[in-house]
Amino acid sequence: MRFKILILVSLALVLLDCKKNEENQETETTEQNNTLGITSKDIEALEYTDYALDPKTQTIIQDWNEYLQIQDVITGIKTGDLSFFNDNKKAINLLSRELKKNIPEPLKSTSIEARLLVVDTKLYKLESLSNLSTTSKTELLQTIKEFLVAFSNFKLQMNKKLEFDTQVIEKPA
Repeated sequence: MRFKILILVSLALVLLDCKKNEENQETETTEQNNTLGITSKDIEALEYTDYALDPKTQTIIQDWNEYLQIQDVITGIKTGDLSFFNDNKKAINLLSRELKKNIPEPLKSTSIEARLLVVDTKLYKLESLSNLSTTSKTELLQTIKEFLVAFSNFKLQMNKKLEFDTQVIEKPA
């Protein structure tokens, strides 16, 4: 009888100790992700050309909710906040899918879709690297730079598309 009680008590202690180990591992993982210490100063130090949107382009995209959402994500990234990428796969997939699906009619072209595909690829790369515990700070900063460059080039492509569409070129008779 005492032997059974001793076994039950031992088993209970082992189970409780395992739970504490799981909690410690979760805490360590969270701390590792935060120890990279990406700050807004680190992001500002990245050298790339950030193109602004033309007023015509801004008018066209003002109702494009998915673009505005990704713009908010980029604003967060520029402050060093990568929390959008923490266990948020469904939201990222939905944003990516809806961004491609709801391109405003004046901007629908293969060149815009190609740039959007690059942004999408860099978004997924940033998401995967930001969730890896083995990612170094320089590696993560390089991926952030790639994503910001891809998005900047996407804005430039939208500007160029609308500029080209408004050009009136007379053909010789």
